[in-house]
Amino acid sequence: MSNSAVTPPLAATQQASYWLALSLTPGLGASRIKKLIEHYGSVEQVFRATLTELEASGMQAVSAQSIATGKSLELAQVECGKAVEARARIISLSDAEYPAPLKEIYDPPVILFLKGSVEVLSQPGIAVVGTRHPTPYGSGMAERLSTDLAARGLVIISGLARGVDTASHRGAVAAKGKTVAVLGTGIDVMYPKENTRLAEQIIALGGALITEFPVGTFPAPQNFPIRNRVISGMSAGVLVVEAAEYSGTRITSRLALEQNRDVYAVPGNVTNKNAWGPNTLIKQGAKLVATWEDVWEELPTDVQLALAAGQNESPEPETASLFPDEAISPHEKKILKLLKADESTHIDELVELLEPEVSSSEIFATLFELELSGKIRQLPGKNFVKSF
Repeated sequence: MSNSAVTPPLAATQQASYWLALSLTPGLGASRIKKLIEHYGSVEQVFRATLTELEASGMQAVSAQSIATGKSLELAQVECGKAVEARARIISLSDAEYPAPLKEIYDPPVILFLKGSVEVLSQPGIAVVGTRHPTPYGSGMAERLSTDLAARGLVIISGLARGVDTASHRGAVAAKGKTVAVLGTGIDVMYPKENTRLAEQIIALGGALITEFPVGTFPAPQNFPIRNRVISGMSAGVLVVEAAEYSGTRITSRLALEQNRDVYAVPGNVTNKNAWGPNTLIKQGAKLVATWEDVWEELPTDVQLALAAGQNESPEPETASLFPDEAISPHEKKILKLLKADESTHIDELVELLEPEVSSSEIFATLFELELSGKIRQLPGKNFVKSF
């Protein structure tokens, strides 16, 4: 029998409700759902098909019966009701609000549940991931780098787990920036519970919580590796801070490479087991990250300029670094005053302008210190620019 008379759920858009119904249909996974829609031409047409037509398409009998009898739409109606109670929104793979980068991966979720701002999903972001048991150095670098990057407009994407994930979200919150937490639970299940307040802060600052798992899904161990592809898939790149040899972070970085995403890593102490992940990634070609500039300079130029334009009126935040923060010296002040962010200055010009007051050897030493601290960058040909 045809099920076209069944009223679709109203808590989501009509199209999203059909996608949700398919996602809740027994025997259907993401790849089968996509093939099914390709076969019928649209998600709506699937629900206009008869049981005989559905079975003829090669679908399992249990799946065809669930769709044809209206059972799938009934399940979606119930799920929409739960989403309303959780104050969540449902976004489907065909909705304009669905994150564009995530559509590009091999197996994007067909449905996302969202709490918070939907607009943040369309903004450029960087994933920051790592171990649940970081060293103080790892937590500090994750938080500080996230603060610096969020302060310049990048969305910080992580998993809200204990450890590096939590530090990353906190860093973005400290900068009053935007961050997206990708959950391995239902949208209404906070895990770990101690991050409930952090989740509220994320939403209050224009960020979002998202998940592909139905409302009420408990934190099953197998869910977290599954959600890792969403963390990397939504991002322009993945920054690994600390991770042991066998960890979920290793899965995320592998997924990032498969998804053609940039991989960055913060080097660690070789005597610490958590340094294995990032140090190995660096050996394999990942970008070594000491400051936010190391991530920034790898971003597309138009993204850099768009993000930098929004920060022109903001005071320059302190910069994360592997090196100690010290008060800026008089020599450093003089050099920084001469350098520009959008135009390079040759070292000979600096020597000519400063040599009456500062010797050439002092200029060379000061330039080296400024470069180490991330305040300037050296371009080919001994040209220097001030970092954004």
